[in-house]
Amino acid sequence: MSPVLDGLDAQRHGIGPDDSGEVSLAELTINPYPTYRRLRDHGVVWVESVNRWLVTRWDDIDMIERDGDRFTAQERDSLQTRVMGRTMLRSDGAQHRRLRAALQTPLSPRVIDEHWLPRFKQIANEMVDAIKPKGESNLIPEFINPFSARCLGLVLGLTDATDDELLFWSQALMDGTANYGDDPSVWERTDRAVREVKAATNAAIARVRETPDPSLISAMVHGGAGGPLTDDEVRSNTMLVIGGGLNEPRDGIGIGVWALLNHPDQLALTMSDPAAWFPRVTEETLRWMSPLAMFPREVAKPVAFGETKLEPGARLGLLVASANRDERHWERPDEFDITRPKARNVAFGVGHHFCLGVWMSRHEIGSAALPALFERLPGLRLDLDDPAVLTGWVFRGHTRLPVRWTTDTSDSQRPQSVA
Repeated sequence: MSPVLDGLDAQRHGIGPDDSGEVSLAELTINPYPTYRRLRDHGVVWVESVNRWLVTRWDDIDMIERDGDRFTAQERDSLQTRVMGRTMLRSDGAQHRRLRAALQTPLSPRVIDEHWLPRFKQIANEMVDAIKPKGESNLIPEFINPFSARCLGLVLGLTDATDDELLFWSQALMDGTANYGDDPSVWERTDRAVREVKAATNAAIARVRETPDPSLISAMVHGGAGGPLTDDEVRSNTMLVIGGGLNEPRDGIGIGVWALLNHPDQLALTMSDPAAWFPRVTEETLRWMSPLAMFPREVAKPVAFGETKLEPGARLGLLVASANRDERHWERPDEFDITRPKARNVAFGVGHHFCLGVWMSRHEIGSAALPALFERLPGLRLDLDDPAVLTGWVFRGHTRLPVRWTTDTSDSQRPQSVA
């Protein structure tokens, strides 16, 4: 037992419900949702396997993200800071506003709609053209991964990087930020990715200094409202974008395909109304199974959540995936329902740390990838002989997603359900 000071556990910087070591990382990785349902009964719970207080309810997460006085993104010994350096996601106040301002213009809805979205659609259609004659595919390596990588490289300005390089960098960086088990093999891959991303970013910085372009790296180098960023800041925030800017749309596309193919009634509604892809299908996909499922915060001033009392230094894990299925906030939260009344979800965060790339990610998922797949691959269905594999709890997505479709366009076969 750790020492207790004034009723508070000094190591945990607080006192409250404890999972008694029952929640394992393996359990969370396979399917965290039953665990989240149990934890929500207690609100904010100390979970030994992740060494932090997990925040499970909608109202608590919404409050934390809007209260910059009692909570901070500048977590002690942050894994993300260890991997990437100080990014805008681990900054607060004026520093956060300055970093964010440098990336805003290329990711604004107007620029995404007018400049980048036509390119996203072109990439999606080209990749569908490549797989369409086959009649079957594991969509993860053959469509979803390269589509997400190519869109990201385009917007970021790493046009010399291959799809495979961007995919390796993204996965290795995110694995490092989620390496709560301190696996040395993960650190080895992460360190390699950091070296390679820095080298690629340095080359891009030199290029855009001579010839500015619409990319994110060019925007950071030449500055937004807060002025240009330093080269270290450009490198750190490039790594941040490679992580979230690839993983979130990638996993969102896979989850969207899987959700619709497991809910043929919802797919039929969508196919009868093409306007449903964005935002209804997109938003319900991200609510139902959030790709970025947890992010850390730290307590800066004393705070209480019901029976949980926390002091400065207490580490939090904000489970947005749990909040998006909180029965206190949503009706029938475990059901996938695109007709659900419009409501805000927290898949991209809340408040001043709300994801800057949200418009880009949403359009990659709902305006480019999903329509291209379902509208151009007749009879798209899951391969019942080769089940999909879905994993993760900090970042959740598919590692395999085998599907089939008919190459005879006269066949009107509809998708099958495995639910």
